[in-house]
Amino acid sequence: MEHVLSSATLTELRRPRPYPAVSVLTPTHRREPDKAQDPVRLRNVLAEAKKQLEADPAVTRERRTDVAQQLEQALAEVDLSHSEDGLVIFAAPGEHQVWSLPRTVPERVVLSDTFLTRNLVAAQAAESPFWVLTVSADRIALWSGGGERVVEAHMAGFPLTRSLEPQDVEREERVGDVPSTFRDEETRRFLRDADTALAGVLRSAPRPVYLAGEQAALSLLDEVGTVADDAVHVPHGGLGHAGPEAVWQAVRPLVTAEDLRNIDTVTTELESAKGRRAFAAGVDEVWQNATAGRVGLLAVEENYRVTVRDDGGDHLVPADGDDLDARHDIVDEIVEQCLDTGAQVRFVPDGTLAEAQGIAGVLRY
Repeated sequence: MEHVLSSATLTELRRPRPYPAVSVLTPTHRREPDKAQDPVRLRNVLAEAKKQLEADPAVTRERRTDVAQQLEQALAEVDLSHSEDGLVIFAAPGEHQVWSLPRTVPERVVLSDTFLTRNLVAAQAAESPFWVLTVSADRIALWSGGGERVVEAHMAGFPLTRSLEPQDVEREERVGDVPSTFRDEETRRFLRDADTALAGVLRSAPRPVYLAGEQAALSLLDEVGTVADDAVHVPHGGLGHAGPEAVWQAVRPLVTAEDLRNIDTVTTELESAKGRRAFAAGVDEVWQNATAGRVGLLAVEENYRVTVRDDGGDHLVPADGDDLDARHDIVDEIVEQCLDTGAQVRFVPDGTLAEAQGIAGVLRY
């Protein structure tokens, strides 16, 4: 199953596909007893997807067989023993993907010429993603962080590795020419390569960066490259070959502190917007402004979900879950719309926006 989302990945997922591009969404659970229902629920929603393929006259027999096989292959890749809060399966002729999300999704099956990505977009924004670069003399790894975890990212040549065996053992033994680990030219070149690779990652997927390693390694990286200028240093050795839990525990205090600062910044900006009459609150008002591209900053409580429907005019009204016209993922729609129009999106703890009914925005004009 896929975990690491980037702007480039989302762009690729949103490109048009040959019809039918099938999106299958289902909520999943981390713990019992609800977790026990997930396998049955998943099989049922996939059966519904195949039923819709069979019933759609626009789908040729060849493509129906192809996509059904892609759905079966996707099912084989699902690992519900490590499930999070939502599961998204994409299948189209010749391809499939499985995404595990730390954010719940509505149960849906959609046939279209594009995949339904709004839930992935919202999940990425909710995670407040960041990068961690763990630096040691023989291995430099890149980690994708967010949602209280990190996952090693195998991209842009990472992890970078090299041997620490001396190139000329006889000469070093003869003249004692053994440079310090973080002072020799080979190490400088190694860290410079890592800096160049990370700069490329940041161009396509800009995020805050945490650099973790011995102080000597961080100082040298600062000297030979540019990415360290705006990064947060984490003086912590022994992470070059560490696993995800050790890396997360090393950066966790700094990530938590940054999250708290961001929450304070958001609440301050919302209060300021009220005084300027540039403030929107509640799902209907925010949705209207998001649709018009007027939202510059969107704030959403982490677990805020609401089911609505169009009242036949220009407003949203509450709806029951079994309403055929209900829009179950309107919050994710708003998040995607705001990001598409260049707005900042910030998720805040539940209760932070109680007076605004869980969602608020700072308007551009």
